[in-house]
Amino acid sequence: MRILLLTPGTGHFFCGSCLRDDALRRALTGLGHDVTVAPLYLPLVLEEPEGELPVHMGGINMYLQQKSPGLARWMPRWLTDRLDHPGVLRWAARRGSMTEARDLGEMTLSMLRGEEGQQSLEVEKLVTWAAATNPRPDVIVLSNVMLSGIARRLRQELPGTAIVATLQGEAPFLDGLPEPFAGQAWRTLIERTADLDAMIAVSHYYAEHMRQKLQLPAERIQVVHNGIDPRDFPKTPRPLAERTPPTIGFLARMCEDKGLGRLVQAFAQLKRRGSVEGLRLHVAGVMLREDQTYVDRMRRTLQDASCLDDAQFSPNITRAEKLAFLSSCRALSVPSTCGEAFGLFVLEALAAGVPVVQPQHGAFPELIEATRGGLLCAADDPKGEALADALEQLFLDPPRAQDLADHGHRAVHARFSAERMAEEFAAVCSMAARVQSTQSRISHEPCPTPPPRRSSG
Repeated sequence: MRILLLTPGTGHFFCGSCLRDDALRRALTGLGHDVTVAPLYLPLVLEEPEGELPVHMGGINMYLQQKSPGLARWMPRWLTDRLDHPGVLRWAARRGSMTEARDLGEMTLSMLRGEEGQQSLEVEKLVTWAAATNPRPDVIVLSNVMLSGIARRLRQELPGTAIVATLQGEAPFLDGLPEPFAGQAWRTLIERTADLDAMIAVSHYYAEHMRQKLQLPAERIQVVHNGIDPRDFPKTPRPLAERTPPTIGFLARMCEDKGLGRLVQAFAQLKRRGSVEGLRLHVAGVMLREDQTYVDRMRRTLQDASCLDDAQFSPNITRAEKLAFLSSCRALSVPSTCGEAFGLFVLEALAAGVPVVQPQHGAFPELIEATRGGLLCAADDPKGEALADALEQLFLDPPRAQDLADHGHRAVHARFSAERMAEEFAAVCSMAARVQSTQSRISHEPCPTPPPRRSSG
């Protein structure tokens, strides 16, 4: 099966969706499928890059067409191509957000409108490129459903090609847009999903959440749990008791939505209790320029609690550093305040033999039930008290903690591999491709000529 995967890049930092898409691409290729990846907006940032790919619908041109459509339409092609150069886009990405909240809402809505939006020039360039590929793809995969705005033109120019979208974390972003753009964006997305042949959610929780948001029948959405490549994770992890000093890990973007503040509060409480001797906190993951103020506030909170010396912050770590970080933790918690569609960090922690403690919302109950690799705590926990209690249980009951770690490790390696994810994903795509190919063939077959009418004379 020939697959074209359209996935937005970040330009200068790792994101869970990009890492998941790359694992999917590698696993699909390993199964014998022909996969072409096309980054959108910004270059991809991957843990194991395999060369620079050209960027389509480049972020600078998209922004200019939103803010100065007249100027953008008169710009020569050589200049717009130059603005799509990965190096130029990386430079722009590092400068931070180019839009305010209102601009972000207007641009998101425009992009959802596809050929009817301000970025129609970029949509046409992408569609023209995709239609010129030889041989044409059997399936085009949109990394997230917010790319549905381009599906209509893709369908028109590539008849017989199925279009499949992944559902992985769009809702918090769209809900966070200012009004009236949030409501308008959801209404536009509901309309545009009619152009899709299938949708694949990364969890049962998120499938139901998006089914309600998009007002869809249940059969329109399939579920394929995310998976990871386990080859770099230990087959026999180091026992938790040998990981000293006892450390709680955090592995996500260092921001409020990921619950870093709650974990800091919980850690301060545990230090005050003094029940776990030598306890430390290690915060690792993405830290953007706009996160610096928040991280500084977390440091002050730890300083006020007299435990800053027992905390470590490791921003923007590499894959090797991530693996070393996980091997040093006795527990991991990312107490997100919004409903996570999945939470790839849960699989990574369990693959490294680290039990997790997560709030009881989003996809976390589903993952904990499937892996038996951790504990759940109350989701409504602004001061981190329930989180502190659950973490304390793990540290004060080493046999139970090790049992959870062992169960989770076995479950991830047996049931949450990237290969399993790719097999299930390919099955959905293959079905969509067969249906679309049949429909396209029928629609292009000439109507049978009716027999001549006999004369009644």
